[in-house]
Amino acid sequence: MTVLTYFQAAVIGAVQGATELFPISSLGHSVLLAEWLGGDWRGLIEHDESQSGTPYLAFVVALHVATAVALLCHYRRDWYAIAAGFVDLLRTRRTETIPQRLAWLIVVATLPVATLGPLVQHPLHAVFAAPIYASVFLSLNGVVLLLGERFRRRNAPTLAQYGRRFALRQARGATLTAERVPLTRSDRPLTALGVRDAIGIGFTQTGALLTGFSRSGLTMVGGLWRGLEHEHAAKFAFLLATPAILGAGLLELPELVGPATEGIRGPVLFGSVISGVSSWLTVRYLERYFQTRTLLPFAFYCLLVGGVSILHFG
Repeated sequence: MTVLTYFQAAVIGAVQGATELFPISSLGHSVLLAEWLGGDWRGLIEHDESQSGTPYLAFVVALHVATAVALLCHYRRDWYAIAAGFVDLLRTRRTETIPQRLAWLIVVATLPVATLGPLVQHPLHAVFAAPIYASVFLSLNGVVLLLGERFRRRNAPTLAQYGRRFALRQARGATLTAERVPLTRSDRPLTALGVRDAIGIGFTQTGALLTGFSRSGLTMVGGLWRGLEHEHAAKFAFLLATPAILGAGLLELPELVGPATEGIRGPVLFGSVISGVSSWLTVRYLERYFQTRTLLPFAFYCLLVGGVSILHFG
């Protein structure tokens, strides 16, 4: 039986918590980190790939749940507003407020990964979790981030464009307000997205089912593609990631509470706490980062690490 130590749990938890939100692929880094370190670290990944119900699989489930909890805590006011908006949406069947609109967009954008994830996640991970595949996909993730920046420059979005969209909606009697909920006018650019925009962004998120592609990175690129600025694309990516990560974790909950974690529940809990703290610090940092900066440093990082790893494992 593979033994997960407290040190391994802390390192993997910290890396997963950060890379899940940085646009550089948490799963890809988990595979490559273990392969680069070798020894007992490689044994964790290899054991997980070869069979189900393993300690490492249960550990990864716990880390993802911890990341989702961290995101829920950080955006607790937003999620309170969105939940209230969703209830109002069910009651009125109209999107008259910012929370109602955001709730509808998140539901629509979550449908692609909610549909495809349970069907193809395990088969894709089993086939493409080898380090050479993770290296190639990580490099391609860098290419996608570069394309995202190209989309942004080509579209040259401005808040004036969003203003025109809202003017059209208001002319149709669909004035959006933020009454009774703790959301501000800064969230209005997100609600300027249409249903087609949300579906398109949702489909970009499914690319993260391939080891080496970043969920947050692909979703941010999808947001830039549909005309959002970096800070709004990042926020929508983090909001959209929360139900996807939490839902995937809860589906695998039997692994977490089953016999696979017997004897390692201490390290699993410790690593999960580290992962949650790492995710919380990361989302706070990235919120400020994307107010003035771009995806380019992350794109170059993915190209460099992916390229070096291809040369090493190829």
